[in-house]
Amino acid sequence: MASAPSAKLEMTAQSAPEEKTAAEHETLKYSLLGPSLTKSGQDNVDQQKVSEVIYNASKGSKFFNNEEARDKNLTQKIERILTKKAQLEKLDLASDRRKADEYIAELELSRDLSQVVVHIDCDAFYAAVEELDRPELKNVPFAVGGGVLTTCNYLARKYGCRSGMAGFVAKKLCPELIMLKLNFDKYTAKAQEVREILVDYDPRFESASIDEAYLNITEYCQRYDIEPEEAVEQLRREVHEKTKITVSAGIAANAKLAKICSNKNKPNGQFSLPRERHAIMAFMRDLPTRKVNGVGRVFERELDAVGVKTCGDIYQYRQYLAKLFGDKAFAFLMQCYLGLGRTTVQPAEEYERKSVGTESTFGDMSNPVELRDKLRATAEELQKDMVRTQFKGRTLCLKVKLHTFEVFTRQVIPPKAVYLSEDLYKYSLPMLSKLEQEFPGMRLRLMGLRCTHLVSMKKPDTMAFFGFKRKPTSSSADDSDSPDTSKRKADALNEDDTGQWESWPDELLFEDAERQEREDEMQELETLSQEIDKRRHHGKEIVPNPTPKGKGEEPEEEWWDCPICGRPQAASEREFNEHIDLCLSRQTIRDVVQETAETRSREQTPVLKRPRIGSEKAREKGVPGDPKQRRLCFG
Repeated sequence: MASAPSAKLEMTAQSAPEEKTAAEHETLKYSLLGPSLTKSGQDNVDQQKVSEVIYNASKGSKFFNNEEARDKNLTQKIERILTKKAQLEKLDLASDRRKADEYIAELELSRDLSQVVVHIDCDAFYAAVEELDRPELKNVPFAVGGGVLTTCNYLARKYGCRSGMAGFVAKKLCPELIMLKLNFDKYTAKAQEVREILVDYDPRFESASIDEAYLNITEYCQRYDIEPEEAVEQLRREVHEKTKITVSAGIAANAKLAKICSNKNKPNGQFSLPRERHAIMAFMRDLPTRKVNGVGRVFERELDAVGVKTCGDIYQYRQYLAKLFGDKAFAFLMQCYLGLGRTTVQPAEEYERKSVGTESTFGDMSNPVELRDKLRATAEELQKDMVRTQFKGRTLCLKVKLHTFEVFTRQVIPPKAVYLSEDLYKYSLPMLSKLEQEFPGMRLRLMGLRCTHLVSMKKPDTMAFFGFKRKPTSSSADDSDSPDTSKRKADALNEDDTGQWESWPDELLFEDAERQEREDEMQELETLSQEIDKRRHHGKEIVPNPTPKGKGEEPEEEWWDCPICGRPQAASEREFNEHIDLCLSRQTIRDVVQETAETRSREQTPVLKRPRIGSEKAREKGVPGDPKQRRLCFG
């Protein structure tokens, strides 16, 4: 009988670590739900059940171990954030609260409610395209992808399947799930059909990915005297009739709100948020932070830990945010609280490129010779990208991932801007060697090179520098199809190596970071499932916007020839007169130079000639001459 209590104590001792592990893994289970938890079609899914299935199905796998390590690191980071917050709570932060209020008031002045921005999102795009070829798939759950789902139809979503989920996990949730191979060419062709319709509503629409876009339809609505909601219904109907796929849309005062709204009535629906301040503030007050484009799983957990669960909570904690997360995050969160966002919509290829890079994942590699061969191959791949995008880089970054999934980056500033593979290899090799010293016997599973602080290799337009507009030629129309426009341009970059370039708005920085987080996770899943697709990433191809229908039939732009220089100028009276004044001043300088040269050649003391007619008129009006002109010396 005495053995019963001891057995009970032994069982209690064994269960204690298990309970502790289970408690520690609660956050891991939530993380395992994936980057696409907020995708439409998940509202009625038991997410707790789904997380248990994912947890048990992946336990012990490389995928699970990697997620466990990431979750542990994030938990430690959150503990540091909470410790810092506890210290701040003991301080008087009245000054920080006042600064936050002043910033909010400043932001409020920038609110623009005059624009109508629309976010268009194709419904389960890859799946919808596949259904066109195989109509029988409409009545069965299926997904598109290899080791990881890139999309799935709405029947599969009812089981908890979603993009960014490992294929073997999806099979556990839905055993009858049909998996189809990706066909990028087919999706790209269908996307182009949709784009050819969007361009009629906004010629400068912005492709956010292969299946979504932003439009500013303010001008379209004014031109045709149509309400935004009616215009969007018309657009969606036209897309469905011509392409046989459905799209959902969000209509709002800015891009951030439009993106959120497009997910409200999916699939095949639209949601319009009134372009009024009180309606926007009410909409954002109860909106979970994760619903905002730019807030991923990591940032969501950090915000939740300090008490910020909805955008309305941001105001309550405004005095802490800058100190806990930094100034950029503070500015971004304040905009979220106010429901502010960018109203500028422009073709994706016009955005300034911030970096050019390439990376590849492979089986564990530790041989120094093999690592150097891999580095050289990576440098050669990067050179191809640099030549295609026409950039050189002032900073070179090396990225490696150890077999333990730890990621390390090193960077160097070469003595010159680089793009050739020989230079890329030469300047990155010392970084690799130093890492080998830091981690003896290191085993890598990923290597990448990236150039930042870019310098354009495109020839500067000297005519534009002097104020001349180049007359359109037939060849200029062909430039839009050149490889240079296939990626984001950096026309704003200076060509004179001064090291200055424009920065993205905070909103775009956070959106890009969250998008990169999703792409990294999907790439990691592909790798861990041992089904790596070596081809291009889906949705990342950026092509120039189509030409609006009927644009070729419009009359050619009128140009006036300058009587001074004979070059064509835009048919604007004000601009034309300004250009003539500029040409006349140049002619005056040329006359002075010629006159000075002639007098010096005769070695005579310069004799003041009779001023030009323009100067006589100026003297008669009592306008003094320009002393700088009299001090000019040409020779």
